[in-house]
Amino acid sequence: MKKFNIRKVLDGLTAASSSSSSAAASPQSGNRENDMIQETLQSEHFQLCKTVRHGFPNQPSSMAFDPVQKILAIGTQSGALRLFGQAGVECYCRHESGSAVIQLEFLVNEVSSALTTFLTGVPFRRHTMAVISLLVFGRITFCHLPFQSKWLYVGTERGNIHIVNVESFTLSGYVIMWNKAIELSSKSHPGPVVHISDNPMDEGKLLIGFECGIVVLWDLKSKKADYRYNYDEAIHSVAWHHEGKQFVCSHSDGTLTTWNIRAPAKPAQIITPHGKQPKDGKKPEPCKPILKVEYKTTRAGDPFMILCGGLSYDTVGRRACLTVMHGKSTAVLEMDYPIVDFLTLCETPYPNDFQEPYAVVVLLEKDLVVIDLAQIGYPIFENPYPLSIHESPVTCCEYFADCPAEVIPALYSVGSRQNRQGFSKKEWPISGGNWGQGTLTISRIHALFVLYKLKTAKVFEKPRGKEEKSSTEIVDEDPFAIQILSWCPESRVLCVAGVSALVIVYRFSKQEVTTEVVQLLEVRMQCELNEVESPECGGEQASTVSTPGTSSSPQTSLPQSHPSTSSNNSSDGLRDNVPCLKVRSSPLKQSAGYQVELLIQLVWVSGEPPQPITSLAVNSAYGLVAFGNGNGLAVVDYLQKTLLLNVSTAELYGSTDPHHRQPHSPRKTRQPSAGEQTTKRKLHLLTNNHNLYARDNSFSRSRSSSVTSIDRESREVISSFYFCDWLSKKSETVAVPSLWVGTSLGSMLAIALTVPSTPEQRMQQPVGVSFCGKTLRLKGGILRMAQLDASGTLLPHVYESWYEPNAPEEERERPRRRRPTSPPSSQENPDCQYAVVCSEKQAKVVALPSQNCVYEHNITETSFVLRADVVTLTAGVGIACFCANGHIMTLSLPSLRPLLDVNYLPLTDMRIARTFCFSNQGQALYLTSPTEIQRITYSQETCDNLQEMLGELFTPVETPEAPNRGFFKGLFGGGAQSLDREDLFGEVAAGKASRSLAQHIPGPGGMEGMKGAASGVVGELARARIALDERGQKLGELEERTAGMMASADSFSKHAHDIMLKYKDKKWYQL
Repeated sequence: MKKFNIRKVLDGLTAASSSSSSAAASPQSGNRENDMIQETLQSEHFQLCKTVRHGFPNQPSSMAFDPVQKILAIGTQSGALRLFGQAGVECYCRHESGSAVIQLEFLVNEVSSALTTFLTGVPFRRHTMAVISLLVFGRITFCHLPFQSKWLYVGTERGNIHIVNVESFTLSGYVIMWNKAIELSSKSHPGPVVHISDNPMDEGKLLIGFECGIVVLWDLKSKKADYRYNYDEAIHSVAWHHEGKQFVCSHSDGTLTTWNIRAPAKPAQIITPHGKQPKDGKKPEPCKPILKVEYKTTRAGDPFMILCGGLSYDTVGRRACLTVMHGKSTAVLEMDYPIVDFLTLCETPYPNDFQEPYAVVVLLEKDLVVIDLAQIGYPIFENPYPLSIHESPVTCCEYFADCPAEVIPALYSVGSRQNRQGFSKKEWPISGGNWGQGTLTISRIHALFVLYKLKTAKVFEKPRGKEEKSSTEIVDEDPFAIQILSWCPESRVLCVAGVSALVIVYRFSKQEVTTEVVQLLEVRMQCELNEVESPECGGEQASTVSTPGTSSSPQTSLPQSHPSTSSNNSSDGLRDNVPCLKVRSSPLKQSAGYQVELLIQLVWVSGEPPQPITSLAVNSAYGLVAFGNGNGLAVVDYLQKTLLLNVSTAELYGSTDPHHRQPHSPRKTRQPSAGEQTTKRKLHLLTNNHNLYARDNSFSRSRSSSVTSIDRESREVISSFYFCDWLSKKSETVAVPSLWVGTSLGSMLAIALTVPSTPEQRMQQPVGVSFCGKTLRLKGGILRMAQLDASGTLLPHVYESWYEPNAPEEERERPRRRRPTSPPSSQENPDCQYAVVCSEKQAKVVALPSQNCVYEHNITETSFVLRADVVTLTAGVGIACFCANGHIMTLSLPSLRPLLDVNYLPLTDMRIARTFCFSNQGQALYLTSPTEIQRITYSQETCDNLQEMLGELFTPVETPEAPNRGFFKGLFGGGAQSLDREDLFGEVAAGKASRSLAQHIPGPGGMEGMKGAASGVVGELARARIALDERGQKLGELEERTAGMMASADSFSKHAHDIMLKYKDKKWYQL
């Protein structure tokens, strides 16, 4: 009997539904030819879920550390929780309410952590975290969880203290009211609770600190205060000495007070660490508040007192500092960002033993620093986490999931030499968790490491005076900001487009070099339509004709060392032929890694700044880089350092221009006023979807220019490039190099390239360029182009393998051949290639060289596509799209059948539009916050294996033994006093708590993964498939529980049999 497969039925319904929205534009004979291509990609190969989050937690607010598991937890102001272990071990969880996490407490060496503001249990025994229970109070101000205790002390804004059982998340009837705690020591309300801790040597004594400056030592058994300590200044934190006889308070006036617990009348010592001590014995001048202090002891030396804040008010503009006081020495460590919290890592988790501190974890607003206390000078540990991606604001992202095997080791080898001095020689102390089995697979899929950093600003001189800054003021953002990236992993050629209208070509080298003069090529791009002449379509003629904006033939233009600004003003006083940034004039020392090959800068034209670059592409096989903007496009030979092509968009069409273009009004030649000279147009960072502002006003980025709003919306901008070998004519039998150009008005054009065949000829002969005219027209701007062969397989881009550019001449001149990409055509089927073109609205597949449209699909009618990529999965090739309405969709190739449509993430921030990108093997990522990268997968195979790929977050570790009390301390009661909190706080002794105090809300528990709300027919099918998966998962869980019950029954039967045999032959009096 044939097995029934419901997923095949779903795929059939999907194909039927997609046929109504997909229309074939080619003749029926063309479709019959393409029906021969067997597509293996089906809807069952797709499922969307989040995988891992990388980067620094955005807006951190609190921190906690498990000294046994060696795991660090960081809470944020948006209700998120991030856990960090050893390098690569990261976990993320977020509460739905979005309330700020003001404090974190670990159940040390247990399965969950308690999270405050909302009290929340978060288990993380195996791989992931999930909220299991919530207890909603009023405003919580402080929490304390004693070591190896299940009773949590909760202080509130009203000054009361409640006790919560963290295992059952029930509230105890035992309450410490503020009025009973202070009694007559204060006539007013003491304010919120700012500190709670139990005496290290007596668990029955609870130290309570109120904001007003009152500290109470509360006896839990007798339910009354033993001592009260009063100070005039507000309290921020309290720290115990491990012997339990003294404690230290930090105050709002920058003082530290040390109290003996049996002497509440006055402090035993008052110090102002950063205050000026007057000679006449008066009170020191007040300083800034000391926000936190920790008091840690050592067995063999002086104790450590670590604090943040307390600086003098005279230190205006000084950065945040952490002060380490050890004996008579005081070290002030400056931080790059304000301090949020800090923790001291100690050898023992027991508070009643010598702490032996070895490191301090400092949580900053935008960084995480760990300081080594055991080495002289207090060096910091080298951070293994990718927390520095926001070192400067992230402006664009590209994701390469399947790089050549030798690329990552090469980048690591040169990146490991960058600024690796001055770090502690010890291993990273936060070492919890492990990868378990499958470490190699996990590290490839889920780990993220910073391999190499490249600073493009080193090529330029920093503007100092007002005159030098005038050219850089055309941008609101950093003038060195990166706008677009283009990278060839095989050749390791990197091309960067900057916001200041520049392009830098880098080549990878393992040798250090010193460049005396940076190779510079200035390009003058302007769009004066009244001067445009239609180009000829002859290959050789087009390659030798002087193009607009160049004063000489492109083949003879030579790179310059640096621009001259003395005579670059036109006759009417307007800035002309001046680049936005000044190139470095001194020699540039370039370390091993990426080194500048060529710098291309667009210059001002008649007082108008250059248009921002909107598209960029580099090809190592041809040695060319192409870039475009609102004025046109340019093609540069970075091997010969020459400009090959510089044309406006209208010149690409020639006489077949389908658009009606109005010439720009000529600028009036008058002397501008002083105010007009300082008024400049502002350029903004744009995404690849450069005309986003024309689609939706909510995502607009205003630009002030002489162009009217109507002209700005209708201006045709170069939106994408694609280098390839293709058959442009039916008579051709060999594919020729070409450059495909996509525009914002939906036109796809082709430029034929004539590249010399041998390396010797390539360096001596110019590259020929000829225009082929318009090839295809789509709705919306062109976003992505690709090629398929006759079997529907994605053709890889042409490239040249990497070689050492600084190698000796005899090694450098060896023949290098670029990879062939196209099979020869046959007489039976002359169309042996397919062009895949995706725009903001639709996708088309065109047969080549006949240029017949064989498949067409309208992706969206109500929105527009922000990012589209042609991706390769294990099962086949498809198109992945991310729309402005938050939908993620995939289409099959070449038939363009819809396979996935999930409403994943509504576009609420331009950051997402700029950084969202797809990659092969079902991977994608985007910048979810200014400091964090969210990785997702749309592959069913990855989702199915996700749990197996994850490592262990909680590992079995023995809790260290308690400190030895000693014979005499045990005999005379000098050791630590324990407390049976169950008898004191349980329901039998304390009764039930009032229901109005807190609300208990069960959490979602083990719900994992992301289930997007699908739309349309494909969405309903996705829901049906998810329901089937859930049913199978539940059946699997039921089977596991049944097996567990059977194993338990077998164990019980075995034990019963053993007991029967033990007592079988014994008499009743022998029992």
